[in-house]
This record gives sequence, structure tokens and C-alpha cells, in this order.
Amino acid sequence: MMRPLIEGKTLPVLIVSAALIIIWYCASIGMNWQRQIDTYNRTDVVGWSTSELLYDVLNQKKPLLPTPHQVAGEFWNTTIGQAVTSKRSLVYHGWITLSATLLGFVFGTLFGISLAVLIVHSAAMDRSLMPWIIASQTVPILAIAPMVVVVLNAVGVSGLIPKALISTYLSFFPVVVGMVKGLRSPEGIQLDLMHTYSASKFQTFWKLRWPTALPYLFTSMKIGVAASLVGAIVAELPAGGGSGLGARLLAGSYYGQTVQIWSALVTAALLAGALIFCVSAVERLTNLSMGARA
Repeated sequence: MMRPLIEGKTLPVLIVSAALIIIWYCASIGMNWQRQIDTYNRTDVVGWSTSELLYDVLNQKKPLLPTPHQVAGEFWNTTIGQAVTSKRSLVYHGWITLSATLLGFVFGTLFGISLAVLIVHSAAMDRSLMPWIIASQTVPILAIAPMVVVVLNAVGVSGLIPKALISTYLSFFPVVVGMVKGLRSPEGIQLDLMHTYSASKFQTFWKLRWPTALPYLFTSMKIGVAASLVGAIVAELPAGGGSGLGARLLAGSYYGQTVQIWSALVTAALLAGALIFCVSAVERLTNLSMGARA
């Protein structure tokens, strides 16, 4: 019973998770300890014991660093304890962010694949596009997002589209880089063989370059979908009191609700993990359909 657990991936993950939780608790105590003592002194509380101090440190209403059980409690209350249509529900805010993420990810993936095909099949496109694609990622997303959102709102475009465009901006780059490498990965002898068979450029692309590039594509898509989620959250920050995980983070920072901030961060991390898992599942199904071993 224990041998598969020890030899597999479960035990290392549990050990690392337990270590992180212990470190988290220690950091919470260290950051909030003196603050709780100052609160006692300010409110003239006397006769407190170390155990009472420790309990209050671990359960502050607005701690500098919330404890894991506080974040877990807030997460439970704002997911299970709230109706999904309520603006206090993380499910509601998570769905709004997820919608923009998925739309931006689809746009970014299609755009990235298209650019990669042009770059691989045209030397002029390679010399002209690739430097600009790389340079585009040097501009901070925090500087671009407010401008895009404000400008599009000024022309009557609001809601999902502006956030999806920011997600597209972040997600297309890894797809371009991965697909260019993947489409160029066939060896010269393989390309010569296709030429011997009098294969057209399209046949060479579809029968050789595309299957060879699929592993690169799925790897870049895993990076792209996480970047797309970051883009959607950043795009929600200029909205202020709007909806989405980004707006939730901003509202928490305005009112010093660190527990709310961390619960939104945990939700974003779970969403990212779920999206990467979905991409991995599609990758496995694609490999099986192409005859690869499970």
C-alpha cells in the first residue's frame, strides 16, 4: 500500500505542500506578532497570556499576512457559502475572468500559429516580423492594459473584448516562438524526402511540419493559457469596482482586506492549474489519436 505512494509523485507533493504550509504559518506569526501586541497596548488590554496572543495573532481580522486557515475559510465562504450569482462569490468573479481568459487564449493561439506559419515560409516575414514580436513583449503589460481598456471604452467597446485583447497580447508570444521552433524542427533529410515525393508546400506542411510541431505547440499553449489568465486579471484592474478576480484583488487592497486578496489569488492559481490540466488532457488525446502510446 505504501510503496506506490513512496515511489510515485503523491508523497513528494504532500511533503512540499506540508512544508509550504508550515513556512506560511511561521511567516504569518512573525509578521503579525508585534502588530497584535501593539493592538493590546493601544486598547489597554492587560493580563494576556502567550496562548491568547498566539490565538489572536492567527485570527486577526486584517492581518499583514493571513494564515492558511483564514484563506481557506474565506475561500469556502465565498464559493460554497455564496450563490454563484452574488457579486461576493468567487465563482461569479472567477467565471468572468475565465471567460476573458479563454477568449483571449483562443485569439492568441490562432494569431500565434498564423504568424509562425508566415515566418517559417517567408524569409521576408521572418526578418520583418520576428524582431517586432520580440520587442512587443518588452512593453510592461501594466502600462498597456489601462490604455487599451480606456481607449476601447471611449469608442463604445467594453466588457469582455478589451480584457480578451490584453490576454491575447500575452498569450500569442509563447505560441509564436514555440511554433516557429516546431515547424522548423523537421530534419533536412525529411524535407528532402518530401521533395522527392513531389509534395507541395501544403502537403509538406500538413504531413510533416504540423505533426512535428504539435509537441512544441502544446508546450507553448500551457505557458500561453497561464499568461492569458494573468492578462485578464491585469485588464480588470482599471475597472476598479467592476467584476472579475482583478477587481476583487483591487477592492481588497483598497480596504485592507488581505484575506480577500489571498483568497482571490488562490482562486486564480487553481484556475491556472485547471486550465493547464485541460491543455494537457487535450495533448494526451491528440497523441492517442495519432497513434502514440499512453
